[in-house]
Amino acid sequence: MNGMAIQQRLGLAIALGVTVAASAGPLSAAPTQLTCKQIVMTGEVNAGQEWKASIGQGWVFRVMPIDPAKTPTGQPDLSGWDLVVDRAQGAGFPDALLLATPPYDSINEREIGTTFGLRSQDAIGWNPRSFRFLLSPQALLESQKLFLLLHRKPSDPSYASALHRMMELTSRSSAGQFRIVDARLTPGIADAAPFAENWALRSALTPHTVQPTSGALATPLGSLNWIRFTITLRLPGMWTTPNQFHAVPAACSE
Repeated sequence: MNGMAIQQRLGLAIALGVTVAASAGPLSAAPTQLTCKQIVMTGEVNAGQEWKASIGQGWVFRVMPIDPAKTPTGQPDLSGWDLVVDRAQGAGFPDALLLATPPYDSINEREIGTTFGLRSQDAIGWNPRSFRFLLSPQALLESQKLFLLLHRKPSDPSYASALHRMMELTSRSSAGQFRIVDARLTPGIADAAPFAENWALRSALTPHTVQPTSGALATPLGSLNWIRFTITLRLPGMWTTPNQFHAVPAACSE
């Protein structure tokens, strides 16, 4: 990808992130949805492995290992996980959480990993993470098509209408939070990026165990080797949740 293409994508990421936030408000739900229910899931996952749980009505929440080949930089030494909400049978890329949680192609709360220059210790310092996700199969399908349109040049005649429609769909999304409660990591030896300095300072607030490595194997970003976490989801009031969850009434925004 050339420099101009990257700038265009980052411009889209920033523009969509700001406009959706302005349209939806912080973690807001659909204007007509006044009462939601909240569920809390707990889990743990090792590096390179996937964790998943059904959240009802044919939807699955996944904590999936980051595939370096699918990242903009393609770095082979990346580690960590992507947060994903998808149909149980799989609905293709992009998923319902990615679509509702801009910015795209940029540092984002849905990536718990050493992406975009974050070291492993910075990644656990960015805690908790907030995100949004779609829960309508129709909205997911439409948003996937809009996502492709929005990755064309802004001069495309369909760009403005696609952006407006994406804002409408994401403003009706549901809210969630991901919190790391324990971690095992090998720290990166690089200096913290300027935008990550606060997360570096906050890493001590997240319980974790440092797993050192020999100097010959040390890397600039380090690695995330294991995490234990809680996931809190706000679901529509009439949502049918799996029996293992104790759903409680909650406001639709956090």
